[in-house]
Amino acid sequence: MFINFLRRDKRISILLAVLRVYVGYTWLVAGWGKIAGGNFDASGFLQGAVAKAVGEHPLVQGWWAVFLKNVAIPNVDVFNTLIPYGEFLVGIGLLIGCFTKTAVFFGMMMNFSYMFSGTTSTNPQLALLSVFILVSAMNAGRYGADGMIMPILKEKLFANKTNKKTDAA
Repeated sequence: MFINFLRRDKRISILLAVLRVYVGYTWLVAGWGKIAGGNFDASGFLQGAVAKAVGEHPLVQGWWAVFLKNVAIPNVDVFNTLIPYGEFLVGIGLLIGCFTKTAVFFGMMMNFSYMFSGTTSTNPQLALLSVFILVSAMNAGRYGADGMIMPILKEKLFANKTNKKTDAA
């Protein structure tokens, strides 16, 4: 019942748009700060996360530390590019409401990656707000680019499917 309310009620889409813009702005500012600074380097963060995987009550799970040691740290240059531009692009997508579900999904992936690495900051808050945006499906993008783009895409997609069925007959 609550999920249907989030997905269908036009009144809640205004609140969802406000949440979407807040989360998007937060990602955009974080990404732009790293891009404009020009010297973003995740290696210290990654090394620190691996160090948090030891002890009686580790902050980082062993499987995540193995991923960081074997994948992230050896490819830190790739992550130094993916992180700032990923944050920035997620922010733009959410701010303008374009491919909202995709943008919020990748934002949540980054939130969980940071939390898996033993940090909190605003990540739990952003992850929780992102759940509402993701579950609401198209309603969060109703007052954004999705509200204009998606009806056109659906019309063209369904028109192509109808044409293929007619051609096959």
